[in-house]
Amino acid sequence: MSATVTVKTTADLLREVYRNVKMAGESIINLMPKVRDETLKSTMTVQLSTYEAFASRASKLLGEEGVKPEDEGMLTKMSAKWGILVNTMKDSSTPHLIQMMLEGTNMGVGELLRLIRESENTGVSEASLRLARDVCAFEEKSVEDLKHLLR
Repeated sequence: MSATVTVKTTADLLREVYRNVKMAGESIINLMPKVRDETLKSTMTVQLSTYEAFASRASKLLGEEGVKPEDEGMLTKMSAKWGILVNTMKDSSTPHLIQMMLEGTNMGVGELLRLIRESENTGVSEASLRLARDVCAFEEKSVEDLKHLLR
């Protein structure tokens, strides 16, 4: 996600949710070629599908606000891709890949919780808050699912 953003409008929240789910999806796509474990690959495929559905919801809600969704810039995307490449160069074991996913997902949860807290009681639409809460709940469940794969 981008640098700390202050949410002032429904569109602000939706932009950040959109960026969160798009970056999560991109990270899964970039990590997938390294995955050899079929259970992890299946889990990641479901996660990717869910993130794409969330991106679609966010895009629709942004459209209703008269705002076009914006993906992260090429530099941010390449930086994330490079980070995954470097992080898996020495260790692409299943536990390491799961740990990378846990770290990324936990960062997403933390950022979403901050955005939700900041958005409550500000006039931000209930639909945008519901989406942010849904994404957060999904990511919290994903953390638990990934932890089970470590056992």
